[in-house]
Amino acid sequence: MNWAAFGWDDWSALIALAVLLTASALLNAAESAIGASSRARLQALERKGSKRAPLVLYLKTKTDALASAVRFGNIAALVLATALVACAFTYDFGFAGPIYAAILVAGLFAVFGEAFARIWALNNADRAALALVPVARFWLGFLTPPARLARGVALGILRGFGWKPKERPAEAAEEQLKGAIDLHGAASPDSETRKERQMMRSILDLADVTVAAILVHRRQVFAIDIEQPAEAILDQALSSPYSRIPLWRGVPDNIVGVLHAKALLQAVRGQGGDAAKIDVPSVAARPWFIPDTTTLLDQLEAFRRRREHFALVVDEYGGLLGVVTLEDILEEIVGDIAERHEFNVPGVRPQSDGSYVIDGHVTIRDLNRQFDWRLPDESAATIAGLVLYEARRIPDVGQVYVFHGLRFEIVRRKRHQIATLRVAVADDAATAKTAKIPVSGERAA
Repeated sequence: MNWAAFGWDDWSALIALAVLLTASALLNAAESAIGASSRARLQALERKGSKRAPLVLYLKTKTDALASAVRFGNIAALVLATALVACAFTYDFGFAGPIYAAILVAGLFAVFGEAFARIWALNNADRAALALVPVARFWLGFLTPPARLARGVALGILRGFGWKPKERPAEAAEEQLKGAIDLHGAASPDSETRKERQMMRSILDLADVTVAAILVHRRQVFAIDIEQPAEAILDQALSSPYSRIPLWRGVPDNIVGVLHAKALLQAVRGQGGDAAKIDVPSVAARPWFIPDTTTLLDQLEAFRRRREHFALVVDEYGGLLGVVTLEDILEEIVGDIAERHEFNVPGVRPQSDGSYVIDGHVTIRDLNRQFDWRLPDESAATIAGLVLYEARRIPDVGQVYVFHGLRFEIVRRKRHQIATLRVAVADDAATAKTAKIPVSGERAA
């Protein structure tokens, strides 16, 4: 066909190609820039009076509609550009013209319309979003109706085959967010970036982790016998580093009250400094018992609602497991508050050979967060519990187990309890998940 007869020539086709290529590039750049722009910066610009920032923020909530419009626009531009150039090239090259046109148009759209436009937009996200938001707004309004029509036709065909659309579960969105957090600074050895990643992950885990994973075990809880004389209770309370102390009667697991150091001192002052006159049971607060299945998010909200910082954790039979405090939950997010040294997990001592001597009661979550390990915490809360679970027996001192890419050596036992372990990265991470390696003649004190 002689396009010159219709006012078309090769230059006209190339000009049309350039226009369509530019439109596709602007569409792709606008979509990428709006998606990657900083919501915090845009809100700051909105407060300063920017007229485009609110529009960008609005389009960030319409990502699905914008993506559909962009895809429809790209397809339309690609097909139209290919058709125009193919017509012009057919006139010049005959039967091979459409093939040359398809190769040329596909290459230009892939390099300039897609890759170049998106790379530029992602590297200048905020500025590009503000500059291109009018383009995005125009094309969104222009292309949304045909995009919706195409989507409706596709859904109608799928429903005709018995398919029903499913809503995206909240768990999938949360996993996607966790994956993005893991990628945040993954290649950077910067300790600050690692801490930021740990904090963000910990916040998302609050609704999944129970208080049983972070509680202070009852064997480590400092408690006072309420049957003692008031002077003895006062002396023990003053020598304790804690401000809230459980009181027990009969047996240590029978908690009958919680003594607040401030309330005790006020009672001493009210009696003119005579501790013998203090009625300790009347000063103590009622204990607050919570089930061990309570999530950290629910417990954090309960602490805020009750304006309390201390709770006692019980199992399904009502037996005392330990205590949990507001500080324990906050430490799950920001890390250990009390310690100021480099290895801020109490009970972990780094060795010169790169290994760590770890007390058995140290929690798996603390170790994973401190060293970026991936030890499972579904079956056990502490490192000693994990070794017992994997070994399926009570190991002897000196025995070595290799699993999850780490080497665990039993250093010290206290009766049937693993008191201390030496943990190091295994030489061969591909070792069987639970491999017992006897160490002859090796016994640790």
